[in-house]
Amino acid sequence: MTSPHDIVWLESAQQRLGLVPTLGGGVAQWRWLADGQPVDLWRPWAGTQEDRYTLASFAMLPWSNRISHGGFEHDGQWFDMAPNRDGEPYPIHGDGWLQAWSLTRPQRQVAEMRLESRRHGGGPYAYDALQRFELIDDGLLQSVRVTHRGETPLPYGLGLHPWFPRTPQTRVQARVGGVWLSGDDPIPTQRTHDLPAGWDLNRNAPMNGPLIDNGYDGWDGNASIHWPERGLAVHLTMEPLNTPRGPIAPEHCLVYRPPAGEAFCFEPITQPIDAFHLPGRPGLVTLARGETLMLRVHWRVDTRAPRTNPD
Repeated sequence: MTSPHDIVWLESAQQRLGLVPTLGGGVAQWRWLADGQPVDLWRPWAGTQEDRYTLASFAMLPWSNRISHGGFEHDGQWFDMAPNRDGEPYPIHGDGWLQAWSLTRPQRQVAEMRLESRRHGGGPYAYDALQRFELIDDGLLQSVRVTHRGETPLPYGLGLHPWFPRTPQTRVQARVGGVWLSGDDPIPTQRTHDLPAGWDLNRNAPMNGPLIDNGYDGWDGNASIHWPERGLAVHLTMEPLNTPRGPIAPEHCLVYRPPAGEAFCFEPITQPIDAFHLPGRPGLVTLARGETLMLRVHWRVDTRAPRTNPD
């Protein structure tokens, strides 16, 4: 099968970035070209499926992860939210990833994708969105911005959903305070500071093992993905969230570690799973008409990371 979706390429600073505007504004590939041997930093899209989960990465907006109970209440009004992915009982990852975006190239090493979304799939959200990608000397600057266009104020959240290649020794390090445990859904049921064995990102958690599909909080906005066999790492910094009422420090991230497969996810997000139904609605930001929310991440490539021999 050949995909009808064209890839738009950026090449600069020893990197190659492929974008697929018409497939959810997604990323097809992010590759490091230095040292004579190209290395995929995100698992590349094969170009044979339209399932967004096969992309290298996509943005989550106007909210991330899952919403339970068939919708949410805001300011005394109930808003229905329908499931939006086959096999998922709950709506997931917003609706920006399900729509076609338009692309412009304001500079040689920069690309911007735009979306005007108006109550997609019968949902309540009307917004304009902008994704921006810039290749710089040490990596990639990536941002997602959303502006509310509806008459009624609504809660918003943002996130990024990159898929990283998984080698036997791959590990993730991040400073976190706790994790939300869940049932089989997985909808959070309780928060704990006692991180389960093999889940502790503070201690370089392995990315091979039993399922993790859980949100962490107390995150300081910095994380590192290490591939010791390659002598390679990617470090990320999520800047304070830009909101109408001032900056908000990073707080939340999510790990998806499937028991099998070639890839895993570390997701910088602004809210935990099902924040719409958690006490205090952590991480959600209410936007009135014309107000804007922005997430910005700096991804840095480290080719001097310690190398170890495979076991």
